[in-house]
Formats: sequence, C-alpha cells, structure tokens
Amino acid sequence: MSVAATSSAHTPAPRDPQRIYSIAELSREFAITPRTIRFYEDEGLIKPRRQGTTRLYTAGDRTRLSWILRGKRLGFSLAEIRELLDLYQVDRTGIQQLRELLRRSQLHIADLERKRADLDQHIGEFRDVEAQVSAELKQRGVDPESD
Repeated sequence: MSVAATSSAHTPAPRDPQRIYSIAELSREFAITPRTIRFYEDEGLIKPRRQGTTRLYTAGDRTRLSWILRGKRLGFSLAEIRELLDLYQVDRTGIQQLRELLRRSQLHIADLERKRADLDQHIGEFRDVEAQVSAELKQRGVDPESD
C-alpha cells in the first residue's frame, strides 16, 4: 500500500489503524456510491471482511480505495491499478511499486503530451478555417459576427 500512502491527494494523515469503516462512511468520505465500492470489491481491488452481509472495511481498505480513486482520476486502467497495488505484496519496501508508478506515469505524460500536440494542431487548423470563412463573409459584405 505504499503508493497510496505516498501519493494520496484526497486522504488526510492516516487515521486509527484499528478503525473499521462501513460502506456508507467510505461512500460519504470519497463522494462515491456504495455501488462503486462494491464494483471495486468485485474486481478484487479491495477485500473487506464480512460480518454476515455487512462489509467491514479496514484502514488498509480505505487507503487502497483512496489510491484506486486517484489512479482512476489520473487515467490508469483498473488492470494498471491492480498491478501497482499487487506490487506492494511482492516488495513490502515499496521500491518496485514506486519505480513502476514512475515508469507508468512517464508513459501517461508522454501520451498526454502527444494528445495536447494533436489538439493544438487541430485548434490551429480551425483557427485558419475561422479566419478564411470570416474573410470570405466580409468580402461578400456580411458581418461574420451577426446571425
């Protein structure tokens, strides 16, 4: 869980590690639906204990949920999030997890920069079209700003 501990934007300082949370508490805290939490459970990303039909979430589950949500906001797939979280089970120092997070973050940054360049190019092309159409309308005696 090292990634969550080092990179959680939403989660305040760790709370009582013995505290148990209900699905309703986590839903309110993270502004998500209980269905979303159950979905992450179905995907194997969090594994709450059960007391009958009641789900009991530990501080660790809360931390994992925080990382899952941050990972989704950053554009990581559920498979990527699962792999990053699972790395902590392999190496409790968190070094492998952090290195992989760094590598994947760099890949996402490169992808976003390519997309931004594509968007800038498209915007430039539309600005050219806009200028040409405005000039043509003016040449025909029509105010391009009026309907």
